[in-house]
Amino acid sequence: MSFIEILIVEDEAIIAEDIASKLEKIGYTVIGIVASGEDAIAITKKQQPHLILMDIMLQGKMDGIEAVEHIQTQFNIPVIYLTAYADDDTLNRAKVTKPFGY
Repeated sequence: MSFIEILIVEDEAIIAEDIASKLEKIGYTVIGIVASGEDAIAITKKQQPHLILMDIMLQGKMDGIEAVEHIQTQFNIPVIYLTAYADDDTLNRAKVTKPFGY
């Protein structure tokens, strides 16, 4: 049993559930799945996961990069972006947040 707690931020429910299932099979604890940056910030404040897997395109008013910027102002939690978006503008915006991976 792992004490590594992971938050999944993904607006595609099927993808999020698949990621969670695979993580749990290899022993990680998924503390939540949320679909918006606002919800990601709220759950991070409440539960402070060890790692956040963050999609870039999300439901709500902010994208994943904006959510990470807000989270980083209060917490030192590593983030890995999981996204299909790899255009230069998105990549440059994401780099500023110093993610653990992209």
